Amino acid sequence: MSAAETPRLPPTFNRLAWSNLAAQSAEQVALAAAPIVAVLLLGVGEGQTGLLQTALTLPFILFAIPAGLLADRISRRWLMAGAEALRAVALGGILLLIWLGWMTLPLLALLGFIAVCGTVAYSVAAPALVPSLVNPEQLPAANARIELARTVAFASGPALGGVLVGWVGAAPAFGFAAALSVIAVVLLSGIYEPARAPAPRRHPLQEIKEGAVFVLHHKLLRPVFITQFIFNTASFLLLAVFVPYAVRHLGLSATGVGTTLAMYGVGMVVGALLATRVMKRLAFGTVIGLGPVTGFVAAAVMALTTIFPSPLLAGLSFFLLGVGPILWVISTTTLRQSVTPPSLLGRVSAINIMSYGARPLGSALGAIVGGLYSAEACLYLAAAIFAAQALVILMSPAVSLTRQPEMVGDGPALRAHAF
Repeated sequence: MSAAETPRLPPTFNRLAWSNLAAQSAEQVALAAAPIVAVLLLGVGEGQTGLLQTALTLPFILFAIPAGLLADRISRRWLMAGAEALRAVALGGILLLIWLGWMTLPLLALLGFIAVCGTVAYSVAAPALVPSLVNPEQLPAANARIELARTVAFASGPALGGVLVGWVGAAPAFGFAAALSVIAVVLLSGIYEPARAPAPRRHPLQEIKEGAVFVLHHKLLRPVFITQFIFNTASFLLLAVFVPYAVRHLGLSATGVGTTLAMYGVGMVVGALLATRVMKRLAFGTVIGLGPVTGFVAAAVMALTTIFPSPLLAGLSFFLLGVGPILWVISTTTLRQSVTPPSLLGRVSAINIMSYGARPLGSALGAIVGGLYSAEACLYLAAAIFAAQALVILMSPAVSLTRQPEMVGDGPALRAHAF
């Protein structure tokens, strides 16, 4: 299908896309501002900032599945709006406590934890809502638009958060993030969401099992989940050791390290901008395979810096690590939306987010292997793990898909066919 033949994305989806940009920006600004506030305003050390970061990541593990259950039971639009409102209230609470001079690290961690709970619910419900707003042939373009907003926020949010804290202070930075969440709520309120048939009420554990069984027994979704879990392990292993490695082995300054890491965000934006064009010109399964293969190439390039210590190679590695996985996210999200019955989309999206639980595993591997051996050993191990995730997806039937699968419904026959 040529660009001229691609139907324009409907206005109701465009409201979702703008809402997503506001929500993702609010998250990134707040996540960047929180540790800065902890260090500069509260005077905490590295160990305590580590505890703060733990509090800001726990909701993804604790509440992804409950959020998926809600997304399959109630209006996804209102779930997302409620999640953003919750985040706005939490960020507003941080703003108020800073102004009053009552902020403490436990209160910052608690309100940050609540704000990230909003992030989790929004992130689970958004992919489940998209198929009801666009036609099946528009899904790749719609997912690319959603992912572009996330990558722009990811690339610019941390810098914006730091600049805001530096220029206008900590409290206004959180106030700005809260205002972005309010804008997201307003945009969501204007979205028309088609009504869904009421879901039968069953025990939550039975519903969770249904979503998990669907993913783990599906011939296409199972290897995607395994690949993503392994990828998250490898990428966070690499990230865990890169900064000390870059300073010691590559001779980079703080500015050089920041510039090199920024290439990851640049790659993500470039990948999101090119995704729709790439998915039109290549077979659907080929695009799915591109992400893991590019991830392996990126890890191999980084491992090569142990022999040729070049900052340019490190920057290229992070650029590739951004480009490939964005194509992966867009193509596999489209796959998931196409082959999952609408009534299961929330839970399936939640299980996908649970693969982020591999991130602490990767960081722990970096700490153990780096401590016992060296950062160089970590880079070699990361390359081996990236090779494993590429093999998993290349040996799966997903890469043989010539085009996007037909959308399935909630009929029992169609659901049974997937297993």
